[in-house]
Formats: sequence, C-alpha cells, structure tokens
Amino acid sequence: MKKVVMYTDGACDPNPGTGGWAAILMHGPHKKELSGRQPDTTNNRMELTAVIEGLRVLKEPCEVAIFTDSEYLRNGITTWLAGWKRKGWQTASKTPVKNQDLWQELDALTAQHTLSWEWVRGHADDPLNQRADYLARTARKH
Repeated sequence: MKKVVMYTDGACDPNPGTGGWAAILMHGPHKKELSGRQPDTTNNRMELTAVIEGLRVLKEPCEVAIFTDSEYLRNGITTWLAGWKRKGWQTASKTPVKNQDLWQELDALTAQHTLSWEWVRGHADDPLNQRADYLARTARKH
C-alpha cells in the first residue's frame, strides 16, 4: 500500500464569506498541490473540503497521514463521527450536525484508505502547514 502524507488547510475571510482550501500530497519524491475557491461558505467547510479533494485524487487505496491545524476536523473524524452516525446525524444536544453533507462524503472517502490524523499548531513554523495555509488564502482571493 502506498504511503502518502497530506497537509490540508481551509481559509475564509470573513467567516462566513468567500473561502479557499488547499491540500498538499506527497508520496516519495512526488508532490502535488491542490487548491480551490468557494463563494459563500465557512472556514469549517473549507477545512473539510481540503481533505475531501485531497483524498479524491488518490487512484488506489493508500496509507495516508493527514496533517491539519483544524481541531474541528480532527475531532470530528476521530471522535464525534461515530456518535453522529449512531444518532441519525444529530449532535449530543439533539440538533442536526453542521456540514453533514461534507462529513458523509469524507466518511465514504476515508473508508477506502488507512488514515492517521495528526494535529499541527497553525502558524507555528511547520513549513508544509504554512504552505497549505498560503495556498488556501491565495485560492480564496482568486
């Protein structure tokens, strides 16, 4: 199984407003940068979109180490998702899960791969996290 490292980020300013997302995928000597823009969105939607778009480009099941500075994304996928599914996409306070469409898409994509989720502190001198942030912010503007 191929081993892939993925750094992702989302940006939105104002929030909600126009957003950008970015994913950097690396496998051996190969590196691919992806980014995109969406009007009328939120930062959390862009964080989710970044990972979804990164996973979409993988052509076969892979072992993927995903690095994100979004605690919402990491906690959602590693802690909250199973409970949301059990409760019919309701939160603990019995309200609908926000961004359910993206969580469901991410859930389907993650089932195809072996994933690890790593949290990195945003803007803390991790060059790839900074690059993903730059790509997301640039995509938002163009």
